[in-house]
Amino acid sequence: MTDQSEKKPVVVYGASGYTGRLVCEYLREYGVPFIAAGRSADRLNASMESNVAGIETADYEVVEVAGDVESLTELFRGAQVVLNTVGPFSKYGPAVVEAALAAGAHYSDPTGEQDWLMTCDEKYGAAFAEAGLLLAPGLAHMYTTGEIAAQLCLETPGLDTLDIAVFWGGSPTIASTQTILVNAATSAAHHLEQNQYVPFDPDQGLVPLVVPGQHELALSLPWGGTSHPVWFKRDPRVANCKAQGGVFNAALMNGVPQIVAAALDATRDMNDEDRDAALTATAAQVMNVMPPRENPRLNKSLDSVHASGPLGRAHCVIHGNSNYKQTGLLQAYAAYYLLQQPPLRVGFASGCQAFGHRELLGVLRSFGLVAKPVLTVED
Repeated sequence: MTDQSEKKPVVVYGASGYTGRLVCEYLREYGVPFIAAGRSADRLNASMESNVAGIETADYEVVEVAGDVESLTELFRGAQVVLNTVGPFSKYGPAVVEAALAAGAHYSDPTGEQDWLMTCDEKYGAAFAEAGLLLAPGLAHMYTTGEIAAQLCLETPGLDTLDIAVFWGGSPTIASTQTILVNAATSAAHHLEQNQYVPFDPDQGLVPLVVPGQHELALSLPWGGTSHPVWFKRDPRVANCKAQGGVFNAALMNGVPQIVAAALDATRDMNDEDRDAALTATAAQVMNVMPPRENPRLNKSLDSVHASGPLGRAHCVIHGNSNYKQTGLLQAYAAYYLLQQPPLRVGFASGCQAFGHRELLGVLRSFGLVAKPVLTVED
């Protein structure tokens, strides 16, 4: 293990996964030295050498580490930022967050699990704030790009209700598929109503949404409730926040409720260990290979936010591409920023709250991953 005085300032935990590789790739572009960490040094080395473009010019080292709090704390000690890509986060996240706090490091992850964000806010947020550290789960295309659109709308005073839609092209990764199933089986999806969490109707099913820029309706789901209601619960401007999301592939969307329902039914009476094993097996049947590297002509993204208030309305649409690349870039930029200056907010905070929504928009645009937002404001 590297001497603490010489430790690289950023640790990417789970670096061999699809998202982890992209985080490492953008850290290289920012010139940020990093540790690529995970459970298998062989897998990490193979992933870095085969899947991270330009890795031969990066300043990094590979470290194999167990996933317990003690081992992770030792690894993180001396580093300044921990970027965690190991999910499902509700299962594996607590050990990483506790280790980051013990080591005195900022923490970020790309989760889409609403219950994990609630846990971070309610269980760990105050301790991170007291330590002057940032706890920023959910820094990813899902759902930071949508939050950027929401924040642009909220620059118009007097708007208190957010109606959010998030769509993307392509397929989820192996880890994302596992997360979707585990999250559906273990937690409810919530929206925000008069600043209180309200669960979605579990029998709601697919909802068709009007998507800007196309004639065909798109199918959507609450998708775990998304991160937005948690982020905006402590925003005095916002009283109501509801989000839906999905992929543009209608056939895949039609299959999701059946897959989730079958998994729930099959695991209903199992203990936690057996249920997790069964859900992992089900996820493997849906997706058991790494998706190909994203193609911007195919892997498109769209984030649409309608904001309203008693006497005003605003609508913002952000068209983009390569949602996993957006995630990798956002994670890398967070580390790059935190190595140079403190975040705008410590403790539990979203990416926009910690770094500024216009700053993050500029980062995504500078790498060609999103177009100029289309913002319409009604007086």
